Amino acid sequence: MSEPELFLVTHPGLEDFLADEAREKGFGVTGTIPGGVTLSGGWSEAWRANLRLRGATRVLVRLTSFRAMHLAQLDKRARKVPWGDWLRPDLPFRVEATCRKSRIYHAGAAAQRIERAVSETLGAPLSKDAAIVLKLRIEDDLATLSVDTSGASLHKRGLKQAVAKAPMRETMASLLLRAAGFDGRETVLDPMCGSGTFPIEAAEIASDLAPGRARAFAFETLATFDATGWEAMRHAHDRVTPPGPPRFFGSDRDQGAVRMAGENATRARVSEIIRFQRMDVSDVAPPEGRPGLVIANPPYGGRIGAKGPLHALHASFGKAMKERFRGWRIALVTSEPGLVKSTGLPFAEPGPFIDHGGIRVRLYQTGPL
Repeated sequence: MSEPELFLVTHPGLEDFLADEAREKGFGVTGTIPGGVTLSGGWSEAWRANLRLRGATRVLVRLTSFRAMHLAQLDKRARKVPWGDWLRPDLPFRVEATCRKSRIYHAGAAAQRIERAVSETLGAPLSKDAAIVLKLRIEDDLATLSVDTSGASLHKRGLKQAVAKAPMRETMASLLLRAAGFDGRETVLDPMCGSGTFPIEAAEIASDLAPGRARAFAFETLATFDATGWEAMRHAHDRVTPPGPPRFFGSDRDQGAVRMAGENATRARVSEIIRFQRMDVSDVAPPEGRPGLVIANPPYGGRIGAKGPLHALHASFGKAMKERFRGWRIALVTSEPGLVKSTGLPFAEPGPFIDHGGIRVRLYQTGPL
């Protein structure tokens, strides 16, 4: 049996940065499409992708594809698929389907045909809450079947238990850090840190900690799973945060957010190289040492309030940067060009639009101030 193709799902707009990360970590990138990156490689590469890649939100393994012009044909061809090669007959599964530009246009009916075919040929039970999820995509009459090897979204790393308002997902934060030029070696500061996602993510990158080290995955329930091989892979990527002075910093005017950020850093085992403190953005100052990167995801009115007072916040942020952060690069995530203008900072043309929880945001960057 030939090796399956892997598909990494990611935030639309950040595909190229995920492809770069995958190449750096030795994966065989074969292409990018809107919303994802394709890889070559077998099942062990799917395990490694779940364990090691920071920017992927889930990892799919493409099992098979065939032409299907109508539901009866879909049913007939699905019954010829060797489901037992991948799925266990004793564990429940479910099917999620999408149809686009195809004669089969009813996704619910298509999903039911696949469910019936798998149940009747393999004997596996159906459950709407099953951890094993088959993905059916029918586009231009081509049916592609994949299995989700991740389970819960990969931003759920089992470490962040406390979150502030409008949190940024870790997967997105990691790719934005990459887009901002962070390579793990420079100082990072977030003056509106919320629950600490940017500084913690930067510290984990610098420490080469595997993002999936503290959670379970759906592939552990598949027939292809090798527990001995998986344990060896996990242990091969065990890392300890190296000691040293703090290089990653976060502050927030909300003491509760600062407390949550500290707790999250402790769970992530990076608290020794991070410092969080309560501080208004107008009072923020650079730490000792060489200039680095300031990156922030400030409120922009999309979720947590009106935009009016936010112009003053952005103006205060810009003033602090211009007065105290000479030599630092600034990166700002926002959906509002007007708020960017309020900072008075020399931002270059922003990056691509990125879907952030239904809001289209962009990354604005300066060179060294």
